Amino acid sequence: MLIKSEQEALEQQILAPYAMKSRLTRGRDYPIVADAIRTDFQRDRDRIIHCAAFRKLEYKSQVYFIQEGDYYRTRLTHTLEVAQIGRSLARNLRLNVDLTEAIALAHDLGHTPFGHTGEATLRRLMADYGGFEHNAQGLRVVEKLERRYPEFPGLNLTWEVREGISKHTTSYDQPRPDRFDPDLSPTLEAQAVEIADEIAFSSHDIDDALAMGLIEEEDLRGVGWLWEIWERARAACPNGRGSDRVKYPAIGQLIELQMLDALEATEANIERLGIQSVEDVRAARRRVVAFSPKMADDKTVLRDFLMQRVYRHPRVVRMVTKADRYVDRLFDLYRRVPSQLPLECQGRLDSDGLERVIADYISGMTDRFLLEDYVRAFEPTPFLRG
Repeated sequence: MLIKSEQEALEQQILAPYAMKSRLTRGRDYPIVADAIRTDFQRDRDRIIHCAAFRKLEYKSQVYFIQEGDYYRTRLTHTLEVAQIGRSLARNLRLNVDLTEAIALAHDLGHTPFGHTGEATLRRLMADYGGFEHNAQGLRVVEKLERRYPEFPGLNLTWEVREGISKHTTSYDQPRPDRFDPDLSPTLEAQAVEIADEIAFSSHDIDDALAMGLIEEEDLRGVGWLWEIWERARAACPNGRGSDRVKYPAIGQLIELQMLDALEATEANIERLGIQSVEDVRAARRRVVAFSPKMADDKTVLRDFLMQRVYRHPRVVRMVTKADRYVDRLFDLYRRVPSQLPLECQGRLDSDGLERVIADYISGMTDRFLLEDYVRAFEPTPFLRG
């Protein structure tokens, strides 16, 4: 059995000099008794997996609303895919896999129901009340809103995991953190999660769009490098055109191609920038874990394709319109009649403010719960049940 100190010694031997070591963590906001077996980052990972906000991700939409079918990605399946890709990147770069996994599992804990639509609606509604951004909300979840321990609010995660949540940046996420050394770069582990997120959503959004019938295989000709991957998969399965026997290998190759590019580009960046320590990573003030310029350009083409053909598809726009209305009307209802909020929420009105409490409550809902809440509030139901 490996005890905590032995695992920390192994990290020192195996991990790269610029990897974040568990024993060098800046610690937690509240002191706790040390674990005999798990490192601090392993402990964080376990706390995240067992928290309520993580379980709710199963019933929060990624792009396509859960009511559209059981096949499409949810926030939970997306999170698990990000964690898997992040672990692979971290292992190949000799980074701290446990820290990478913890950040990956927590990176979407602040997301709203109905995907980015719910976030956009809350951002609009909260514009005059401190704003709303899902990374900041994720931090709020793990620092305050989760209630699992009698000694302190939140999950009491390490500084490095919370920094990774706060600074999580992708082509769709542009946070402006005001804590956790905002002028310095995050750890390479946090940066690996950002790249894993980019790889995961661009790949699975293609998969889900094909399964949903929003696009056809032939539409992929508009993305040259992606079409080359598809043609190779077709050549390997001549009789499987349009089937999962082509799609799944092609998606796998798409993920692998992006991962290999990121690994090679990152190793080149580490050498070129002279990265020898965590301090060097932070002082670089730029992302060291990154795609090559060519892959970045290719991904821009893919992102534009997804925006035009998938995210703005009439079926998706219809979902977005409905979701915006659901969130908007519930927010307005709770502002007008705060006594309809749960008692726990009402108990925080004086300390947090009405609008922030409403945003916390709505952002913590699953798609299904929000729809049921909407029906209870606005639509006739049998026996006028509450």
